[in-house]
Parts: sequence; structure tokens; C-alpha cells
Amino acid sequence: MLEHLEKIRSQALRAIEKSGSEDLEAIRIKVLGRKGELTSILKSIGSLPAKERPRFGQLANKFKKEIEAALERRKAQLESGGQVQQIRGLDPTLPGRRCHVGRLHPVSLMMGEVCSVFERMGFSVVQGPEVELDFYNFEALNIPPDHPARDMQDTFYVDDKVLLRTHTSPIQVRTMEKISPPLRIIAPGKVYRCDSDVTHTPMFHQVEGLMVDRLVSFADLKGILTYFVQEIFDKDTAVRFRPSFFPFTEPSAEVDIQCVMCRGKGCRVCSHTGWLEVLGAGLVHPAVFRYVGYDPEQYSGFAFGLGIERITMLRYGVDDIRLFYDNDLRFLEQF
Repeated sequence: MLEHLEKIRSQALRAIEKSGSEDLEAIRIKVLGRKGELTSILKSIGSLPAKERPRFGQLANKFKKEIEAALERRKAQLESGGQVQQIRGLDPTLPGRRCHVGRLHPVSLMMGEVCSVFERMGFSVVQGPEVELDFYNFEALNIPPDHPARDMQDTFYVDDKVLLRTHTSPIQVRTMEKISPPLRIIAPGKVYRCDSDVTHTPMFHQVEGLMVDRLVSFADLKGILTYFVQEIFDKDTAVRFRPSFFPFTEPSAEVDIQCVMCRGKGCRVCSHTGWLEVLGAGLVHPAVFRYVGYDPEQYSGFAFGLGIERITMLRYGVDDIRLFYDNDLRFLEQF
């Protein structure tokens, strides 16, 4: 019995010395708990000869107090950081280092907010390749090789049939090839054009949308885009639609909003007109439907497209698009 008692003591002390904070309670329960090893021995004292009971009881109680003291010391050591210092070689008395919190890029913030507004209206987000075929980027959108509208977009060509997409409209064509109406989608992503100045970059971000169903009208387009503009800016922002031209929509329109800088009074930003152009839109041209196998006699729809950088500049009052790509923390940390 004495030999077994000594074995319990030595094993417990070794385990305590090597333990972490999460192990101490398990060791206490195993040795000193109601059904613990040492507790069980103390309960069995009555089975010993009468002469041996006092000496055995004193020794068992001595070991119990020794184990309890070792548990308390180890607990205090761990709470003071001794484990960190011992295991990782760190000095817990040194001052801590401040963690620098990362931030989303302002363009990413706006992209997420724009997509969220349309998702609340039931639009699904779809993706497509950035290296695109000429067919999807131009021809299937009613822009054949000799069409003058190709001059409106300075394109990065890989070869005669492959290019970097100039808009995310090819995603709409690819989606219509796979899905029958009705459908309601937005296509966010990067697009590329040979252009660079204070308001243009060779790579920028767009969100384009498409809705196709029976009896979709221009009134539906106006209602959805007006709601979108007022969600992104504010409820009092006025919206107007001006006739325009896009090969893949007919009729087509440019969408203007009341200048966010001067509230329509006229300033340098809006060229003293009181209005700012934010996106293009229109009803889908029947020729586009025929390319994807939709019957234009049965279905109608609208499409729209907007530049995320443009919206971000207006939202935050940024006057040079290149600030978004200079990676200057003094600029980016404001968002």
C-alpha cells in the first residue's frame, strides 16, 4: 500500500509540472476527486491492521496536501505567463504590439454594396471569363466586325478572335445560352480598354444587369434603376433618362443623376449642368435574343451597365480615378 501511495504521488507531481492550464483540472479529478486514486486509498484505510492505520493516514494526508500545493503553484505560474515564456521563448513582461486592422478597398466596398442592392431586388450574381472570344464580346451583342460601334471601345486583342473583355455583357450572352427565361442577373467584374487619364484606367470594374421575361417594359427598367440610384446615394436624388445609342439595346438611354456635389445648382464637377451621367441602359435588341435562341416575339427584357469606379468617385468625392490604384495608405485608410 505504501509503495502504491508513493507511486501515485510521484506520477501526479510529474504530470502537474508538465501540464498546461487546461490539464490541471483533469489531474485534480483523477487524483483527488471523489473517485480519484488518492481518495480511494484514503477510503481503504479501514482495511489495514490497526497499528498501521495512523502512520498510513498521516502519510496519505501529507501527500494530498503536497499535490494540492503543486496544483496551486502550477496554476499561478501559468496565469503569470510562465508557460508562454517557457514554451515560446517570449518575455511576457514586454509591451504588446498593436495589430494593424486591414480594410476593404473602396472599389471593393462599392462593388459589394451595388451587388447587395440588386440582390435584394431578386437579381442573381453570375461570373464569366476576362479573356473572351470576339463573338461574345461583340458579334453576339449585335456588333459585327464592320460596325462603327467597335470604334467606341479601344480593345486589347490577344489575336483576331480573342481579346480582353471590354465590358461584362458577354456574361449575359453566355447565361442566356444556358438558361431559358425568365431570368434576372447581374454580372460584376473587371474589364479592359486602352484608355488612361484622370477619369479612365486600362482596367476598371463594371456591373451589368439583365432582366428577361414576358412583357418586360421600359417602365420596369426606370423603376429598378431609380430605386438603385436612390439606395446608393439618397432618397432625394433626382434621376433622368436621356435618349442614347447602344448596338445591343433599342431604345437606349443614358441615366443621369442630380449632381451630388452641388445638388443640381451647377458646379465644376457637373460642368454647371446640375446633372452627372452614371450608367447606360435600354431594352435588349431583338437581334441579341436571336443569337441566343430567345423568341423576341415572346420575350422582352432590359440591360444596363455602370462603372464601379465612377460610382465610387461620386459617392466619396474623389476627383482622380488613379488614386484608387496608387496604393497610398493615406488615401485608402479613409474608407
